[in-house]
Parts: sequence; C-alpha cells; structure tokens
Amino acid sequence: MDTQTSRLAILAATGLLTSLAVTHPNPVQAQEAPPSPARTTGTAPAHAPAHSSEDDDGEEIVVVGHPPTNYGLLAATASISGDALVAQTRGQIGEILNSLPGVSSTSFSPGASRPVLRGFSGDRVSVLTDGIGSLDASNVSVDHAVVFDPLTVDHIDVFHGPSVLLYGGNAIGGAVNAIDKRIPRQVPRHITATGIGSYATAADERALSGSIDAPLGDRFVAHVDASWRKSDDLRTGGHIYSKALRSEMLRSAEHLAQEGETGEAAALTLESDRSGRLPNSAARTSTVGAGLAFIDAGGSLGISYQHYDTSYGVPERPEIHHDDEDEGEGHDHGEGPVTIGLKQDRFDLRGELKLGGFLESVQLRGAYADYEHTEFEGDEVGTVFQGEGIETRADLVQATRGGWRGRSGVQYLWRSLVTTGEEALIPDYEVERIGVFTLQSYDLGAGITLDGSGRYDSSRVRSQGAGYRKSFDLWSGALGASWKSGSGLNLGANFIHGERAPSPEELLSDGIHVATQSYEQGDPTLGIERSNGFEAFLKYSTSTVDLSLTGYITDFDNYIAPLATGAEEDGQPVYRYTGVDARFKGFEAAGTLKAMTWNNGELNFDAAADYTHAQIKGVGPVPRIPPLRLRGGSSATFGQIRVRGEVEWNARQKRVGDYENRTSAFTLVNLSADWHPAGEDGPVTLMLSADNLFDVTGRRSASFTRDFVPIAGRDVRLTAKFTY
Repeated sequence: MDTQTSRLAILAATGLLTSLAVTHPNPVQAQEAPPSPARTTGTAPAHAPAHSSEDDDGEEIVVVGHPPTNYGLLAATASISGDALVAQTRGQIGEILNSLPGVSSTSFSPGASRPVLRGFSGDRVSVLTDGIGSLDASNVSVDHAVVFDPLTVDHIDVFHGPSVLLYGGNAIGGAVNAIDKRIPRQVPRHITATGIGSYATAADERALSGSIDAPLGDRFVAHVDASWRKSDDLRTGGHIYSKALRSEMLRSAEHLAQEGETGEAAALTLESDRSGRLPNSAARTSTVGAGLAFIDAGGSLGISYQHYDTSYGVPERPEIHHDDEDEGEGHDHGEGPVTIGLKQDRFDLRGELKLGGFLESVQLRGAYADYEHTEFEGDEVGTVFQGEGIETRADLVQATRGGWRGRSGVQYLWRSLVTTGEEALIPDYEVERIGVFTLQSYDLGAGITLDGSGRYDSSRVRSQGAGYRKSFDLWSGALGASWKSGSGLNLGANFIHGERAPSPEELLSDGIHVATQSYEQGDPTLGIERSNGFEAFLKYSTSTVDLSLTGYITDFDNYIAPLATGAEEDGQPVYRYTGVDARFKGFEAAGTLKAMTWNNGELNFDAAADYTHAQIKGVGPVPRIPPLRLRGGSSATFGQIRVRGEVEWNARQKRVGDYENRTSAFTLVNLSADWHPAGEDGPVTLMLSADNLFDVTGRRSASFTRDFVPIAGRDVRLTAKFTY
C-alpha cells in the first residue's frame, strides 16, 4: 500500500467506524446537556451536545450538537453568532472577527486576512471547522487566503490559553473554531431554506448566498448551498501610502531627478500622493456544497462536500530606487499585477454514538482536502502551491458523575505541499502529527471547580527534495481553578505549559518572499518552542451587568522568530528564523450594562479594551503586535428594530521591529440597525450599517502591508436575510 492510499484508508476507516456506531442496536435517548457559557457577541442559542426536543405539534426532533466547551478551563473567550455574524460577514475570517476582544487580523489585502490572537498568528493560531483544520496553505504565507465559507456557519468561537489543548498543542496562540451546518444537525419537519444578499459601498461588494435543507424520511436530511461574492478595488479614506513610505518615495524621486530620470521622478512623485481606490485589491469568491446526514436519538452520521474557488489581487509596494542600488539589481517579479487563484475540494465526515454508563458519547470527525493555489504575474503563471491534507479526530465524552466530567481523544493530521515556480522559497514537504489528549473537570462544591488537561503530540516533518526528516515529541498540559459565588462573581486562574514543533517554513525556507519583502532563511536545526503561561480572570454577571477582566503572561523558551541579520540578498533584507527568549503579556476587558427597559424595548451600554505587550529578550519588540484598543457602544431596541452606535480607538504603535514603520492612532465610528418586520423569529431580517462613518485612514499594526494597504474607508452595507 503506497503512502497516499494509506492516508485515504485512515479516513475511510473513520467513516466505517462511525457507520457501525450509528447502527448501535440499543440506542440510548440523549440527555439534556448543561448550559454553555454566555456569548460575548450574538444571539444564537447556546450550543450543547445532542438532545431531543418537541416541536409545536409534539413531534420529537433530535438535534446534533458539537463538543461542549463549557468547562471553566475551556470556556470560549469570545464568540459571534446570529444576526451579529450575518452583519459582520466578510470575504475573509480575519475581517469577520477583528472586532472581538483580543482579536486582530493580518489584513494583508481584502482577499487574504487571518485572525491574530493576542499578538499571535500563522502556525501558532489554528483556524478550524468543527475542530478540524482548514487544510489549506494560509499559515504558510500572509498573502494566502483562508478557505472559509461563512454561509454555512452557525457561530464562531475564539479560544485562548488552556482551551486550545482540545484542538492541538501547536496552536500556542489560540484557536478559532467555526461550527458549521453543512452536515445537518437536525431533521426538519419540512423543507427549510435561507437566502442572504448584501451590497457594500467601500468596494462595490455584491454577495448572494443560499442554502436548502430537506428531510428524507424521519431520520435522513439533505443539504445544498451555494454562494457568490464579488468586490472591486477597495476605496480608502485618504492616502494609500503611509506618511513614512510617502517620504521615502519623495526622497527616491528627488534622487531620480538628480540622475536625469525626470519622467520616472515625476511619476513616483505623483504616485506618492495616490488616494481613493487601492489598486489591484479586487476579489471574487464562489462556493458550492452539499451534505447528507442520518440522525436519531442513538447517534448520527453525516458527510459533506465543498468546492471553494477564489481569485484576488495582491496590492504591491511601490518600487523605490535607493542610492546604493546598481543598475540591474533587484528581484524581478514578472510583468503585470500579481493575482492569486485558489481552489479547494473538501470532503467532511461527522459521526456520533450515544452510549450509557461511564461514556456519554463517542464523537468522530474527519476531513480530506485537495488544494491548489496559483500566483499569476500579469497573465503568466508564477508560483504554484499544490497540497493535500487529511485530518481526523475521535472524542470520548464522559458522562457527568458526582461532579466529575471530562473528554479524552486522539487526533491525526497529514498534510503535503508541493511548490513550483521561480519564487518557490521552500522545498516540497510532508507534515504528519498524531496527538492524544484528556481534559478533566471536577466540581468540589461550594462553587469551586478544578480543571486539568494534558496532551501529547508526535510531529514529523519530511522533505525528500531537501533530504530532510525530523521528529518532535511535544508535551503540553494545563491546570486551572475557579470559584463562583452565589451573587454572580466568578474568579479563576489557569496555568498552561505548551510545546510547538517548528513549521516547515521555519526549518527549510531559503529565498525571496515577495509577500513579506524579505529574503527568508530557515534553520533545519531548530528545536521545540516551549512556553509557560499564566492567566487570571474575574467575571461578574447579574440581570443588568456583565463584566469580565482577563490578564495573561506567557514566557517562551526558544521562541522562533525571523530576525534581521543585517545582510541583503537581491535588494531585500535577510531574515533568519532563530530561537530566542520572549515574553507576551496583556489584558482583555469587557462589560455591558442594561441601563433601561420599557415595553418592547431596552437601552444597553457596552465597553471593551485589549492590549498586548510582546518583547524578544535582548533584541526588542516582537514585530506586528496590535496596540492598545478601546471600544464603547450603545444599543437600543424598539419593538422589532435594533439600533447601535460604537466608537473604536486604536492607539499609536511605536513598539515595532526592524524595518517596520510605526502606525498612527485612528478612531472609527460605526452605526448599525436591523429590523425584523415579522417578529424576532420571522422570515425576513433587514440590516443596515455604516462602518468608518467619518472616512478616516487607519493602518493595522499586525499587517505586513500596512504602509500601502490601509483599512477600508466609509462602508455602507445593506444586508437582507430570508428564511423559509
């Protein structure tokens, strides 16, 4: 049996085991699960394990849930769902989540944006669907889009600290887990359909999507969906280029004029004053998907398929002539603007067997994806990334007994990437990981809960082209304790030890990386990145007030970072991946106040703040860290109409790394309203929002491209959602 056949056999075996599970001869009626924690954002019902309910006609409906996250140790730090998720839907998940506490985004371009959690990004942050990774190449480079379809998502949870042990030890920075609906979670009584359409002014964005769920008898349900999104070049609020970059362009123009290149000097001077539309930032995305599920009180089995197709432009930094450049130097990136075409075909499987006794259920998940990413330079093909991936997991969920509950499991990942083209800075490689974990929680009484978790991962990186093969044994664990008073106060603290294997890019890179404007050198001798973190939180909740405050500090031994060597290759600074000591610390705070209520209405106030301070010991600040951010807002409900206004202030970021420019402070004012003309549960929802109302120019400190890719200008967005 060859390697690829063995990988597919693993996925097939998972499906067979699940099929056997759901045909258990003595299905056990599902039990109601304990409530999950309150959400930071959104109005969707609390998620829970599978349970049974009755509709208006008294007919039993079985609902399939997902892994519960209501452990004190594993509570989601923030979530977005319901109308809030629909209103915030954008082309990339980073832009969907960047308003949540502790979350920013890479904002490389409108077509490529990953989440940044507490200053961490890339391989340290996992983007998941039902606990399974995106199986793309988005963590390879910041210009690679995340394969993510918000159409079929019920809600998105963001996890920090100890909670990520459920999803993988490598995600030291955190995890983003989207709970999707493409594999149906209940058998509806009749055909149900949802359609969403939107238009936004900043990029003339047009989007349409729809999904249908149809019952096939009492236990089967089919699902189909499709979406289309198209946007033109993004309109910004002011100058395209930052003040520092404009000064550099003008100095270069002056130098060109002195050399007699008056035409080029005039063109560069004119370009430095560009404002309005961001060139080559248009994007287009389409998806089609289908799912089929068997569901009854004893278990469930479902499969799904998705085809994802996107094309987006990559804005380029302007070419600047430096005094020390000789004619003919520099790296040739081809003729014409750079665009990226990305396609992925993905198959998913989800199954659950309800049991009795010590184990409440066995939950299985699996996915296979085939991925292709082509970078075009004008009309010519430049670099091509082709990859495949398989990921599976099995969770054994313990029944709650005497205050004790828990979850244990095993997780497997295999992923390959083949890169061809002139700018292939990394050889072909394979990554294989297998992990086992357990999470346990015990209620001591008197409001005191103890939590513990442990995880072991075996990780292997192999590159035949580079003649490289290395394995890593990774041990992670966490301990936590919390106390809940009878008056709404909740105090707790967690400690986590994490270990991360270096990524193939950190080990094997060697070449110009256009997206980061640098020459990157990996280090094949890099060892395990280890961290020890401490987190303390305070929460207070009553019928009128919700407050939360979390402080964290994490020390790293062998933190792997690209450090400038001082050398240059082909006109680009050389960065070498190096293991150093580092420290991340910060806080997140949020609060809401129900100030007033009246007949069919209420008035609420809310506020939030987050801050991360990150330092490489003996070197300086960690690059691309978001600054202090403050947000305050107010919302009011008048019958079926909700209105909201908010102000967000982003501080100046002066703690920057080598070859980075500082970012200026900026303030955003946002307004929104939604209307349910037929009632809260009616078939029609209309939403209107105006983001960046005063059309300011802002730049995300976490972005590699912030000097020439500002945030969107004033964006008025109209969204309509119809359900049947």
